Amino acid sequence: MGGPVGRSSTRGEGTRSRVRQAERPGQDEALPEEDGGVPKPRSGTRSRRAAKGGSAGARGRSSRRAPKSGKRRVLRWSASVLAVLILATGGAGYVYYEYLNSNIKKEDLTLGDKQMADHKANAAGQTPLNILLIGSDARDSEANQKLGGAKETFGATPLADVQMLLHLSADRSNLSVISMPRDTMLKMPKCTAPDGKVYPASTRDVQTNESLGRGGPGCTVATWYELTGIRIDHFMMIDFAGVVSMADAIGGVPVCVDANIRSRNADGKGSGLELEKGTTSIKGEQALQWLRTRYGFEDNTDLGRAKAQHMYMNSMVRELRKGTKLTDPAKLMNLAEAATNALTVDKGLDTVKKLYDLAEEFKKVPTKRITMSTMPNVYGTGVNSGRVYPKAGDAEQLFRMVRDDVPLDGKASKRKKPEEPKDPSAPVGEIAVSVRNGTATDALGPASGRAGEVADQLKNAGFGRTSVDSGNVTGVARTGILYPSADLEGDAQAVAKALGVPLSQVKRSTDVSGISLAVGADWREDGAYPVSKGTEKTPDSAGALNGDDDKACMKVNPNYTW
Repeated sequence: MGGPVGRSSTRGEGTRSRVRQAERPGQDEALPEEDGGVPKPRSGTRSRRAAKGGSAGARGRSSRRAPKSGKRRVLRWSASVLAVLILATGGAGYVYYEYLNSNIKKEDLTLGDKQMADHKANAAGQTPLNILLIGSDARDSEANQKLGGAKETFGATPLADVQMLLHLSADRSNLSVISMPRDTMLKMPKCTAPDGKVYPASTRDVQTNESLGRGGPGCTVATWYELTGIRIDHFMMIDFAGVVSMADAIGGVPVCVDANIRSRNADGKGSGLELEKGTTSIKGEQALQWLRTRYGFEDNTDLGRAKAQHMYMNSMVRELRKGTKLTDPAKLMNLAEAATNALTVDKGLDTVKKLYDLAEEFKKVPTKRITMSTMPNVYGTGVNSGRVYPKAGDAEQLFRMVRDDVPLDGKASKRKKPEEPKDPSAPVGEIAVSVRNGTATDALGPASGRAGEVADQLKNAGFGRTSVDSGNVTGVARTGILYPSADLEGDAQAVAKALGVPLSQVKRSTDVSGISLAVGADWREDGAYPVSKGTEKTPDSAGALNGDDDKACMKVNPNYTW
């Protein structure tokens, strides 16, 4: 997975020499080591922006008006070259297109044994799109080994040291990003590798970045789904060498620090990043240093590193949307080759056209509606004191907002009410409801008496035919109400309204014969449902950062200044 980005393959060299005007930038000097270094999976964004550039050029080419300036002529010429090289249906252009397709590495979307739930469409019939970006620390090639890591890590099982979920809203008006710290402790689901090897579900908490070594990126996807309940539609994975090649192809990205920084301590730990106070445009290996820096930012933890990655990602998007880096055909070709060489994707994104189509979807979101966040977390205790766990309440609230397609920037227009069921609800006294206790988690047993307490709430609301199902205590992450057929939809929604449960958590299912309410791990305490009202705000603990914030500066740890 994620081999070198060098030109080791000789396939297609004749065609490439005819169509390519400039070589991709080469590797520079080696990066100093970083303790558990992390690549930043900007690849998905970058490859999408490359496609965006092509689209912009194509639109310019379709105009029949004479260009009014040299820049317009350049844009038209760029578009013509791209049309030949990428969009042509025959000759050298087709060969080059197929060459780019052959660069892309593909793997299974999920290796878990649980089927992911389908998206719930909005009132207009639109559905959201979720992409998991994975940064691999693989040191399995000369290029990756040159870029950092102790020699004893060479050839070791790769770790998913960067994990970012990109949520594109159903109406394509906003983009929400959630980073999960690499040292998050959780239970791993069962994963079956493509070669048939089975990795059983873990019986103890393990670090989330170990998921990649359990058969590949498909296990990282399964781990995310196990924790969050968020459907993952695609993944993109990149390694160290891929980050450098992509950063070089894109060009400089401005970043800011509030003091001089040198990320290296007496023990040799650090990325080697050295910048002066203020804003600097970085690319190539220096960009990788920025994305890997832990020692020197804020409290020297992955939390500061995640914030720095968010700043870089936002800045990169702003730079690409200026369009100034994508008017040169040679740069566009470099970017296309760097992206396809760097990426490992699921089989649903296995062609340049599919990546282009994905880019067109992300292109619809303005930078001011992009929100970066980090999974709310708390530090562990005892042997796991240096690790983090999802913060109870806040983490689930963030996951719920993504599941329910609620923008993290707090700028949602009035949400359309779910369509009224065709069959209205019966009088509440006639609605039969079965309540079960699903509050168990991997770490905790079911909270005592929860099904009975919720059943009493329903009876007090007039639901006299409410009963408790004491035979099923299978845990569920969030409270849900299931109904078997359309004629009971109105009744199920009446139950949800009585308890303050969001209607998005009312679903039709053939697994039940009547209305079944599972009290989930999100409602372990007595009282009203905890996320019924007033919870559309992103938790402060998520550290939200807006994509338009070009004034953000990383705080430098005082022990790493010069």
